[in-house]
Amino acid sequence: MFDPAEAMTVVQAQCKSGKGLTCAILNAAFPDGVYPWVPLVAGIVDVLLTFCLILAVALVVRSIVHRLITRVTLRASEGVLPERLRSRSLDSTEASTAILTERRRQRAETMGSVLRSLSSVVILGTAALMILSNLGIELAPLLTSVGIIGVAVGFGAQELVKDFIAGMFMLLEDQYGVGDVIDTGVAIGTVEAVTLRVTRIRDADGKVWYVRNGTISRVGNESQGWSRAVLDVPVPYEADISVVRELLKDVSAAMWEEPEYRDVLLVEEPQVYGLEQISDKAVIFRVSVKTAPAQQAEVARELRIRVKRAFDEKDLAFAA
Repeated sequence: MFDPAEAMTVVQAQCKSGKGLTCAILNAAFPDGVYPWVPLVAGIVDVLLTFCLILAVALVVRSIVHRLITRVTLRASEGVLPERLRSRSLDSTEASTAILTERRRQRAETMGSVLRSLSSVVILGTAALMILSNLGIELAPLLTSVGIIGVAVGFGAQELVKDFIAGMFMLLEDQYGVGDVIDTGVAIGTVEAVTLRVTRIRDADGKVWYVRNGTISRVGNESQGWSRAVLDVPVPYEADISVVRELLKDVSAAMWEEPEYRDVLLVEEPQVYGLEQISDKAVIFRVSVKTAPAQQAEVARELRIRVKRAFDEKDLAFAA
């Protein structure tokens, strides 16, 4: 425990031994000694000067470290997109570029905030220990007590620590961001908010899920790079395979040539794979389309409408 009287005695003794600038000047000016209270006052002045000097150096170092962290995070927020996020469809729209830029900015700001907080704790904590040491306080028992408390708190808050560490790695690796459609195993939906502790997801029914980052063991992201729309078209077994296949190719090619879809939704020309399944009642053709992230449902709906219209014009029927 800290004893003020004992601290004053230590300060006075250190002053008499010549430690400190004020005490050294006092001892040089009065080699035969002065009033008993004078060394105490001089020692207190030296302690205050040392305290101010340590605190000033700590604040300067803290400011420099914070400036470096801010500069690094700003560069990270303005950096080049990861390769997996590149696609012609994403680069072609200002809205997508703005979203990706905002994701980088949010990720950089979050990591910068964490690093600045950690640096402040380390620097100011070291300064506090140096000040206590100058007051003559034994640091070994204090550090031992703090260590025991830290271990106890660590056991009680291990889930919280796990969430924070998982959140940091998630942000660093850019596994997902606000606006992405993800599958965490616990919930599937659109990410509305990402913090170091939890991820907020809204599913298709409008329900909001708060998922702790430490509980997410795998993530399926539908919004990175590209998605795929798959359309199965069943026709009767007696249908002319070549006619149906050419019709599907024409429909897909026509959709690919339209600027409305090619420049925004479609990543590459749709592929007609041909016969995907066959039975005594039906033959199933499969059409595969690479789309912009999370746009596969819209593309599949439009493609179904066009296939239905083309079949009606050619008097072709679908299998039951």
